[in-house]
Amino acid sequence: RSFARSLLRFLGFIFCGIAAAQAFGGVLVILMLKSYRYLFQETYLSLPGWLALATALTLLPTGVLAVSISVKCSRNQQGTLMYLLLLLLCLEMSSAALARSYCVRTASQLESVMGYLVHHHNWTCSQDPGNSTVDVIQRKLQCCGVHNYTDWLTTSSSSWYHPACVPESCCKEEHSHCRGDLGHVEQLSEEGCLKKLEGQLCFAMLYVFWFCTLLIILELLAGVSNSILMRHQPFHELRIL
Repeated sequence: RSFARSLLRFLGFIFCGIAAAQAFGGVLVILMLKSYRYLFQETYLSLPGWLALATALTLLPTGVLAVSISVKCSRNQQGTLMYLLLLLLCLEMSSAALARSYCVRTASQLESVMGYLVHHHNWTCSQDPGNSTVDVIQRKLQCCGVHNYTDWLTTSSSSWYHPACVPESCCKEEHSHCRGDLGHVEQLSEEGCLKKLEGQLCFAMLYVFWFCTLLIILELLAGVSNSILMRHQPFHELRIL
C-alpha cells in the first residue's frame, strides 16, 4: 500500500509536468497541417492534434488529484480519478490510432499531390522568382522537385521550352545570384520536397503516437495504484459511483 501511494504521488507529478509536452505535440500537428493546408483537402487530419490538446488539459487535474490522494485518501477523489483515467485512456488510444494511420495516409497522398503540382507548374527560364504553391514549398523547405531537380525536366513546360534550368525557388539560399541554371547544379537544392514533407508531417504524427503510447502505460499504472488504495478502504456507500 505504501508503494502504491508513493507511485501514485510520483505519477501525479509526472502527469502535471508531461501535460506541457503533450500540448506541444498537439499544437505541432495542428500548425503543421495548417501550414500545408493547400496540399490536403481533408480537414479532419488535424484531429489527433486536437485530441492531444484535450488530453493535455485533462492531465493537469488528473495529476493534481493523484498527488492529493497520495497524501489523504478520499473515496470521492479516488472515484473521480478513476473516471479521469478512463477518459484519458480513451483520448490517448484514439489520438495514437489516428496519428499512426494518418501518417501512412498523408505519405501516400503527398506524392500524387506534389507530382501534380510540379507537372502542371507553368514556368520559364526567367528572373521571375515565382509565387506559386510549388515555389513557396521549395523555398520554405530548401528542396527541388518531387524527388530531385530532374523532375522539372519532364514537366509540361519543359516539353515546350526545353529549358536548361529549373525554377529559381530550387536555388540554395546562400547563392543569391542563382537563376536555376542546370550548368551550376551545385547551386540547387539536392533533396526533393516529398522526402522533407513526409519527414516533417510524420515526425509530428509519430511524436503524438509514441507520447500517447507512453501515457497509456503510465495511466494504467496509476489506475492499478489507485485500485490498491481503494481496496484497503472498503465502500461504505455505493451511491458515489
